Amino acid sequence: MQSTHTRRRVLATLSSAATAGLIGGKVSAQEARPETTTIRLGKIPGVCIAPQYVAEELLRGEGFTDVQYVELSVNVYAGFTAGTIDISMAFIAPYIIQLDAGLPLVLLGGVHAGCFELFGTERIKAVRDLKGKTVAVPELGSAHHVFVAAMASHVGIDPKRDINFVIQSPAESMRSLAEGKIDAMMGQSDREQRARPPVVSIFLLYRCRTPGVRPQASGGD
Repeated sequence: MQSTHTRRRVLATLSSAATAGLIGGKVSAQEARPETTTIRLGKIPGVCIAPQYVAEELLRGEGFTDVQYVELSVNVYAGFTAGTIDISMAFIAPYIIQLDAGLPLVLLGGVHAGCFELFGTERIKAVRDLKGKTVAVPELGSAHHVFVAAMASHVGIDPKRDINFVIQSPAESMRSLAEGKIDAMMGQSDREQRARPPVVSIFLLYRCRTPGVRPQASGGD
């Protein structure tokens, strides 16, 4: 009987200790600090990577005492190949191309559906209308370029043969679009909508569609 009593007491004590730990008992061991206290993130124009800036204080809370934002062009991918940044949000397609080329990149997870929009003049009513037209992108191989190429391929257009891509900055692209020098441009909705001349009619053709998210507008494909 004494033995049973003792076992019950031991089990009761262990159970109480475990419960205390689950509901908020103090943990004496501190979490391990990161191997490095410096982290470098890409800094590019546009609201798409806004979560990176919000994350600064969270990163400091994780033990990174030196959080750096490195100025880059719209093509954040070059920052990885040059070794100037450690982590960044960006559109997935160019990453896949670089991984396929054997570059040592690691994809940690998805963030959001994207914030690119394709703007066109009155000559462009649908994505299929890009065939034989001139489209402005900041750089070949950039997210803008790869996104347009993927959209065109999806509707049966060969982007290498059927689309004339020209290299222009976002600001220059807006001016060229307003003057009718180009037919379309891939941009980010926040910046291009603010910069859009009010007298120019620009149709929103495509926005990344996600189940459960209603597009703002669509001109078809």
